[in-house]
Amino acid sequence: MKIDFDIDRYVKRVRDGKNYFHTFINKESLAAGVLVLKPGEEDTQEPHENDEVYYVLTGNGFLRINNNDHVVSPKLMYYVRKDTPHHFHSNSEELVVLYFFGGPDN
Repeated sequence: MKIDFDIDRYVKRVRDGKNYFHTFINKESLAAGVLVLKPGEEDTQEPHENDEVYYVLTGNGFLRINNNDHVVSPKLMYYVRKDTPHHFHSNSEELVVLYFFGGPDN
């Protein structure tokens, strides 16, 4: 069972790929991944079936939760309840975020 994860490797995978996110843990009780948005790139995610936590590694912008914008900056963490509309937007620099779900990433 894998117990250590190289976040830089996953960020590179996202930068080189077609998706703006990569889930590297996806278990029944927990999912974790990395989201990378280029400046101005659109975050198209839909509400999730599980509670979620975001931890910002680098970048800027806003996280809109239920039509309320929250300033995004490194070392801040955000909680989003399940089934709640949310998305990142208006980043002028690359935004790199770790995410954690309280269940699988469906």
